[in-house]
Amino acid sequence: MEKKDPIEEARRYVANAEEVIKKACYDPELNRYSDGKYVKMAGNTLWNGCLIALDALFGISKRKGRPDIRKYQEEAARRDKKLLAAIADGYNTLHLSMGYDGNKDKRVCDAGFANANDIISRCAKMLPAAAYA
Repeated sequence: MEKKDPIEEARRYVANAEEVIKKACYDPELNRYSDGKYVKMAGNTLWNGCLIALDALFGISKRKGRPDIRKYQEEAARRDKKLLAAIADGYNTLHLSMGYDGNKDKRVCDAGFANANDIISRCAKMLPAAAYA
């Protein structure tokens, strides 16, 4: 069975989140989205895409439940301090602010998309292509 490219899969999640956030009904006058449900869905989709890239980079296999965020932070601290900072920002913005709270502020959502793309790009640079070929 052929392994999928985890970076391409993670980027597919970002593309899916872009489609979801469109359903949140952006109000330019208020610079915010009107439907928190879709903000939550987009945030969770973005965070899951990041976890796919991070799992591939750190060799974290699927098991019952998701490893604690500290596992990702510990692995990142050993490899790259910038990735560690990106994970902390991504966790707070994507998982907590968007995913749990449904923060409708467009600036928060835009920052979330930027965080996700940053994490995935950093993983892509660090992950050898042979790891999933």
